Amino acid sequence: MTALQHVKLGAYYVVQMPEPDDFDFWRERARQLVQCDVPPDRVAWVEPGGSGDLFASGEKLGGERRSPVPDADAKAVRANRRFVSLARNAILHSDPERFGLLYRLLWRLQANPRMMEDKADPDVRKIEELDKNVRRDSHKMHAFVRFRLVESEDEEVGEHYVAWFEPEHHILRANAGFFMRRFANMQWSILTPRGCLHWDGETMAEGPPAERSDAPGGDPMEDMWRTYYASIFNPARLKIGAMLKEMPKKYWKNMPEAALIPELIAGAQGREARMVAAGALEFEERPETLAAIDKAIHACRKCPIGGLDNNAVMGEGPQDAALMIVGEQPGDQEDQQGRPFVGPAGQLLEVHLEKAGIDRRAAYVTNTVKHFKYVMRGKRRLHQNPGAKEIDTCRWWIEAERAIVKPKLILAMGASAARGMLGKTVSMSKVRGAPIPLEDGSELWVTAHPSYLLRLDGPAREEQARLLDADLAAVRHRLMELAG
Repeated sequence: MTALQHVKLGAYYVVQMPEPDDFDFWRERARQLVQCDVPPDRVAWVEPGGSGDLFASGEKLGGERRSPVPDADAKAVRANRRFVSLARNAILHSDPERFGLLYRLLWRLQANPRMMEDKADPDVRKIEELDKNVRRDSHKMHAFVRFRLVESEDEEVGEHYVAWFEPEHHILRANAGFFMRRFANMQWSILTPRGCLHWDGETMAEGPPAERSDAPGGDPMEDMWRTYYASIFNPARLKIGAMLKEMPKKYWKNMPEAALIPELIAGAQGREARMVAAGALEFEERPETLAAIDKAIHACRKCPIGGLDNNAVMGEGPQDAALMIVGEQPGDQEDQQGRPFVGPAGQLLEVHLEKAGIDRRAAYVTNTVKHFKYVMRGKRRLHQNPGAKEIDTCRWWIEAERAIVKPKLILAMGASAARGMLGKTVSMSKVRGAPIPLEDGSELWVTAHPSYLLRLDGPAREEQARLLDADLAAVRHRLMELAG
C-alpha cells in the first residue's frame, strides 16, 4: 500500500500516513472522506511503517485500489480556527490514536460548529491535552538542546556543531525554523532517535534517526556553560521539585552544566544562610514565604499607588490551594479591613462561586495590584483603574505568591488580572471561558470581574451573570478533572 492510496476493505477505508507529522496530508484525506460521508468508525489511520492488515477481515474491494471521490456538489468541509490550531500541534503527538481523534472531531464539527467550545466534551479535552504535551516537549527542546563542537581535519568544512536530543513526540521538523533562525550563522546538526536536522548556513536537510553514540562527548564550550550556570544559580530560590519538573533528569546527560547540580543543591542551604545574614534577600530576591510577601508589600513603594494613604492587602487562603482567584486590586473596604474581596464585588463573587459549587475557603484569593488606587472626591475615595505599568510592577508579588501556592488553575477576574498573569493585555471576549496553558504547567482561565456586573442593570446584567456562571461552572469541572 502506498502512502497516497486509500484501500477500501469491506466497510473500512485504511489511510496510510506518509509521515507521522504530515498535517497537510491528513487534512487533505480527512476533507475527502468527510465529503464522501465516510463516518469515523469506518476509517483506520495507519502510522508510517504500520500495516492495515488488521482491518482486512471485511470483503476486500477487487481490482484497482482507489480513493473515495466526492461528488461535484459535495459541501465544503467546515473547521474553525481553534480546531485547526490544536490539530496542527496534536498531530505531532506520539499517540497512535491521534489521527482518528482528529478525524472524529472534524466529522462532528460538520453538525456542531461550536463543539470546540464544549470544555466537558471528552474529544475536546483530549485534543487539548495532546496540544499541551507537544508544546511542553517543544519548550524542552528549545531550552535543553546543547551544541558541541566537532573537530574536522578538513579545513574547508569549517566548524560544525552537533547536539543530541530525545523528544517524546514528533516535534523535530516543526521546530526546525526556531533553530535555523537562532543559529543562522552556524553549521549544525540535531540528532534524535526520531530523525535528524542538518543546517549548513543556507539549506536545511533531514536525515534518518540517530543513536546517542553518534553525538560527540564534549568540547571546550562546556566549561563556559558550567561557569555561567554556577554564577546564576540562586540558593534562596531553589525548589528541587519544581526544578525537576521543569528540567527532568533525562535531559541532564546532554547538558554540561547539569553535572554541577548535585553539588550546588548540597551547598544551597549554607549559601542561603550567608545571603540572609548579608541582607541580600530583603530587596533583591522574591520572598520565599507568604508571610514574607505580606511584610514586603507593606513596605513596597515601587509605583505611585504605594505612596497613597492606603494599606497593602495580602492574599488569603490555603498555601496549597488548587485554585487561585486573582482580582484587580483592593477596594475601599478591602483596604480598610486588610482582606481581599470583602466589599460588594466580593459578596457578589461569593454568590456566584456558591452557585457553581466552588468553596471560596478552599481557594487562595488575592489581587494583581496590592494597594488601593483611588482619587479623593470630598471625603470619599473613588476607585481608579491601575495602569499597565503599575500592573506590570506588581507582577513581582503575584508571581511570588503563585510560585509558593503552586495552583493547578488560576482564575483571573477582569482584564487587569489577566495582564498580571500574562504580562500583556488581552481581549476578554477572545480569551474568556477557555484554558490558557502557562509555562509551569498550570492553567489560566479568564472571566469578568464581579464589579463589572455591579455597574450594569436589567438584561445586560442578567446576560453577564449568565456568562460568569458558565465560566465558573467550567472552572469547577476542570478542577475536578485535575484532581483526578
